[in-house]
Amino acid sequence: MKIVLKIVLTVFAVLIFSINGYSQVGLNKLAQSTMNFQLVSISPKASAMGEAYYAVGEGAESIFYNPAGLAKMDNTFNVVLDYTQWVADINYIGGAASWNLENYGVVGISMESVNYGTIYGTSLDPNPGSQLGYIDNGTLSNVSAYSVGISYAKAISEEFSIGGNVRIAGQNLGNNTFVDGTTTKNDASKLVFDAGVMYYTGYKDFRFGMAIRNFSSNIIREEIYEQLPLTFTIGTAIDLMDLINPAHSPDNSLTFAVDFLHSNNYSERFNIGAEYKFLGMIALRGGYQTNRSIMSWSAGVGFNKNIGGNEVDVNYSFSKMNVFKNVNRLSIGFGF
Repeated sequence: MKIVLKIVLTVFAVLIFSINGYSQVGLNKLAQSTMNFQLVSISPKASAMGEAYYAVGEGAESIFYNPAGLAKMDNTFNVVLDYTQWVADINYIGGAASWNLENYGVVGISMESVNYGTIYGTSLDPNPGSQLGYIDNGTLSNVSAYSVGISYAKAISEEFSIGGNVRIAGQNLGNNTFVDGTTTKNDASKLVFDAGVMYYTGYKDFRFGMAIRNFSSNIIREEIYEQLPLTFTIGTAIDLMDLINPAHSPDNSLTFAVDFLHSNNYSERFNIGAEYKFLGMIALRGGYQTNRSIMSWSAGVGFNKNIGGNEVDVNYSFSKMNVFKNVNRLSIGFGF
């Protein structure tokens, strides 16, 4: 067990230093990645907690964060559907399903689709006397983004679990129309890998999770090499009720979580969140994200009920935004 843990930690250390190797010495590479739709949280559970979710998430929803959380699902089947009303009329729809194979681990599938709303296309006007300097080509119908993948996770022991995703991520940004009338497509797709670990320390339920997401080769677009938003996250979480009242009911919990994020396209960030569950049915959540120019605090509520032996889980979150309209997220999940 110790050998496996050391190997995994070594691999993550190598990967995190590899991220720095992509950037120029002494410079922070900001906003220089592509397919950044993969950085938007689509889960109201995670978003309500300030996205401090990498040591918290379990079941199908963890596929979008730390896939090692898949191994912690209690049901045989778990399905979750997410909707995010993002800024600038952009909408996200996502979903995931997982199947618990007991001793053989947990397998899952996921999908995410982005609707960018109404996008207008233009091209250069070759007429020197043009007042606008461009020609209105009308609305574009092929602007979108997506991600589909398969996942696998397994508990190596009661304390340690690992997981990973293999995904195809793609983005269609319409066509370029040049002065001579020729066009070129701005479509790209890539094979993407995510990997994560979850470790329970044995002290109360204190645990930590680590994940690296969006690991892929570069995209070549117009002879420019573009990187995907490679992100390394390490997080911790603990149920504070274990410290306040060790004999508390399992239906009541107060989880506190902190995540540290290192990305190849932005400076370091901390996410802080909390979740209070009571009566085994209702969850109240709140969180805060540091080093964000347009995002800060968030909050949400969840309702979980066992109906006829099947679990129904409904969640909502609100994220305060600067400049843009505030963001709302909604999800519904089922466990069988």
